[in-house]
Amino acid sequence: MVRSERGGAVVVTAAGTVQAKYAAALLKESGAAVDLPVVGDWVVVHADDELEAPLIEAVLDRSSAIVRGDSGETSGQQALAANVDVVFVVHPLVPAPNVRRIERELALAWESGATPVVLLTKVDLSADVEAAIADVSAVAFGVDVITSSAVTGAGLDLVRAYLVSGHTGVLIGPSGAGKSTLVNALLGEQRQATREVRLQDGRGRHTTVTRELIALADDGLLIDTPGLRALVLTGAEEGIAAAFPDVEAAAAGCRFRDCAHDGEPGCAVAAAVAAGTLPEERLLSYHKLIREAQVAAAKTDARLRAEEKRRWRTISKASKRYFKETGRA
Repeated sequence: MVRSERGGAVVVTAAGTVQAKYAAALLKESGAAVDLPVVGDWVVVHADDELEAPLIEAVLDRSSAIVRGDSGETSGQQALAANVDVVFVVHPLVPAPNVRRIERELALAWESGATPVVLLTKVDLSADVEAAIADVSAVAFGVDVITSSAVTGAGLDLVRAYLVSGHTGVLIGPSGAGKSTLVNALLGEQRQATREVRLQDGRGRHTTVTRELIALADDGLLIDTPGLRALVLTGAEEGIAAAFPDVEAAAAGCRFRDCAHDGEPGCAVAAAVAAGTLPEERLLSYHKLIREAQVAAAKTDARLRAEEKRRWRTISKASKRYFKETGRA
């Protein structure tokens, strides 16, 4: 599936590219929105001359998925892309990258099952590239941090190196980061629409309005996405742990195994902050994301309990109706 559209999607098949609709059975059987097809999914398509349009009947198992939570009161989740190998966390060098947001996006990327890479764009505009790289590297443990410029072409080969034949990457990040401009530079043509960012704050408007899978010259694939304003984590905490290995390493020395690093005696994480080996801002960010993940998990548990209660209520009503109609005790 290469692009989502209202009520369906654009899908590449052995017979060519087709516009397909979602089968009614697929919509009915999908337990949640996150189960519906997204860009990057392998899907089963039924095509018949008698059909108005080909039908997407099933989604094959995903090797990875970028999933964010619902920012409202519900426990819903939204899949942004599937079956990707590399998640490019894209931020411009001007204005300075938001390291707190990068931490959040790295947690999302690690949780997906793909490999994250931080890509800092607009290197041609930065007065101190090395300082910016150092600031980002301080929160991107175990993650490659690379730079690029769509204007000069610097760093484009570094991006291409992750997108060798058969590999798929996805670009995530704020509006104005230069994602679509980067895609155009990699393709060597003006494929994606772009807009200038505001000079006073470096912010951009949503130019890309849909997610799209794009084939590159070396048989690699790249998914362009709209800028993300709200980026809520899901209930799983594995991605957060992977994004904060420094906190996890310090936690190994805590007196209590279930230490929350929030004032407990014998907390090695608090000791690391006091000693200056772990920045306090880093711990505060960790706490914020953990709390968010716990809230998301609680919402999901409440939804599952409600669904189970409704299921048993339906079964009970059906059983009573059966015994009443058959006269059985």
